[in-house]
Amino acid sequence: MSKMGKNAFNLLLLNQTDYGLALRLQEQLYEAQLAKLKSEEPTENTLIFLQHDPVYTLGKSGDESNLKVAIEETDATFYQTSRGGDITYHGPGQLTVYPIFNLNHFEMGVREYVETLEQCVIDCIAEYGLKGERLEGASGVWLDAQSTKARKICAVGIKVSRGITMHGLAFNVNTDLSYFENIVPCGLEDKGVTSLTYELGSACDFKSVSEKLHRQFRKHFNPSL
Repeated sequence: MSKMGKNAFNLLLLNQTDYGLALRLQEQLYEAQLAKLKSEEPTENTLIFLQHDPVYTLGKSGDESNLKVAIEETDATFYQTSRGGDITYHGPGQLTVYPIFNLNHFEMGVREYVETLEQCVIDCIAEYGLKGERLEGASGVWLDAQSTKARKICAVGIKVSRGITMHGLAFNVNTDLSYFENIVPCGLEDKGVTSLTYELGSACDFKSVSEKLHRQFRKHFNPSL
């Protein structure tokens, strides 16, 4: 297979989706690619774009006490997951992205992969006049990262086995930020959370943002096209 063929990916656009259903879909795609590796068959890359029903998810190394209220007091669900990182929120208005990629196709290691996910969002929000940054010791995309006003606009949490990825990123577009008041986002007490809408002062066209982010994925993960 040519390099162009290897590093191509299929885009799967879903409507607002229950987290459990999306997790099962991810796991099926992920396990299928691992099985293909084992049998030495060609793997495929799939990029999933969706929004979730309100849900709090906890990474495998996270602290459940960072959920500050009983889940029954909210209209959200709760899942412990296999991704890295601590607790975060997913919900309507948030662009959640799950790449089921074979990193060998892209000639990337795990660290470069995480940085490339972040770069896709950094370049996307730059189209809206915002300067996204990285924060040492914390994944994701931040605004004013080196100041006391540091706030996260995109969280990143992944799982990788034998070069096959799952989970991904959560980009706050029109997200209701009040849900983050129930948690210590990503376990960081002294850092804030923001959204594209909050920073720009008006609601964003979700479809337009999705298209811009998709273009960034094609630029950074498939430069041969």
